[in-house]
Amino acid sequence: MAQRKQPTKIEFGTDGWRAVIADDYTFDNLERVARATAQWLKDDYGGMPSVALGHDTRFLGPEFAELAARVLAAEGVHVTMPKSFASTPAISWATQAKGCDAGVVITASHNPPVYNGYKIKAHFGGPAPPDMIASVEENTTVVPAAHSEPLPSFKDLEADDRISVEDIVAAYRADLREKLDIEAIQEAGLTIAHDAMHGAAMDLVTELIGSDQVVEVRHDLNPGFEGQPPEPIERNLSELSEVVVEKGCDMGLANDGDGDRVGLFDEEGNFVSSHRILALLVKYMHEERGLGGQVVKTFSTTHMLDKMCEAYDLPLETTPIGFKYIADKMASGDVLVGGEESGGIAAKGHIPERDGIYIGLLIAEMMVKRGKKLSELVQELYDEFGPHHAYRNDIHITEDQKRDVLSRLDDEGGLDEVLGHTVQRVETLDGFKHITDEGWLLIRPSGTEPVLRVYSEAETTGAAEALVKDATRQLGLDGAGH
Repeated sequence: MAQRKQPTKIEFGTDGWRAVIADDYTFDNLERVARATAQWLKDDYGGMPSVALGHDTRFLGPEFAELAARVLAAEGVHVTMPKSFASTPAISWATQAKGCDAGVVITASHNPPVYNGYKIKAHFGGPAPPDMIASVEENTTVVPAAHSEPLPSFKDLEADDRISVEDIVAAYRADLREKLDIEAIQEAGLTIAHDAMHGAAMDLVTELIGSDQVVEVRHDLNPGFEGQPPEPIERNLSELSEVVVEKGCDMGLANDGDGDRVGLFDEEGNFVSSHRILALLVKYMHEERGLGGQVVKTFSTTHMLDKMCEAYDLPLETTPIGFKYIADKMASGDVLVGGEESGGIAAKGHIPERDGIYIGLLIAEMMVKRGKKLSELVQELYDEFGPHHAYRNDIHITEDQKRDVLSRLDDEGGLDEVLGHTVQRVETLDGFKHITDEGWLLIRPSGTEPVLRVYSEAETTGAAEALVKDATRQLGLDGAGH
């Protein structure tokens, strides 16, 4: 008899397992990951572990989620699911609120529409730490025992109380009402244009604030996301910017495909980056709400936070890129605000998890409480802490090209100068961060895509962009895809 081939390990990236649908993201591979998750849970928790499981609006999301639920339940894990699609923060909240041992979300977040994925949440309601993920990865190499019977049906598992279907989204929405001053936003008559980017955050802002104060953008189901990655960055949100101005809205709020990331526009249609949102929250939470605690940021995030923490006498910690590092700090310590450049932000008083809806509405609450427009609040930051403008370019290259660039930077200790400015030092916490007297420049690989990311910060947007362009030229990538 031929020996059964040992399967290769399925590896998780910065935030979960991501793969192209029908290529590596198949029902068979999803079953392997679900069985590996069940094994990790039984090894660590014993008895009958419990999981909150959901999916976003991506192609085949309901079918993938149903298979994962059936596998987990058949393996002895109790599964609680929402009635329909749900945002990642809703599942993370349910994981914590219901006392589940883990959460699972079928989503590829902000990745292009050809991808799907699998996020694992720890019992505290945030991304599972690396040691938990490593246990699941190792279990994907185990060849499953032959099953004499087919996988039980979803209906049979539900009837046997091994799968429960509940209105998780409604319960999550009720929790937001308790934590945010929704009434103040309503009474102030604040109008919000909400771009759900065809993702799982659709309807949430409308149901919280009311249809008379919300202008909906891309709130229809479209699993292909119009061919665009559902990432709430400026270049993907031109329609939202136009709607804010045309409809006279006070702010524009955008969320990614699974609702954990946030993008904002002020009343003039100007993009408010994650760097600015983080700074606004630190100021509001500390000065207005009178709260303290550590500020935790990732390696690619604004140095304005360094100045703010020094001024407010708040401890600051910088982590590698990936919200899982911030979530771990929030779950185990006293953190005021934590976040990353890519739109993932969390604040004290909520789950230790990115939540694009909560953060967006917290900024709306800030506008009402401070009695200022969003543009005025941003200008306050510049007046007090100086101009800090960021720029980022995602260069789509082959894995071989990416390895060559990183090997060169490693061998040479980074670039000697950028745009004529001498590099004072190179920090290598996550990638290669070049510090100059005119700003900084970071080069690092994406953890989920064949992409090299180049970030910068300087006193003007033009200067920040020029830093990136010069570094790209030096690396011989100025003709690469973007």
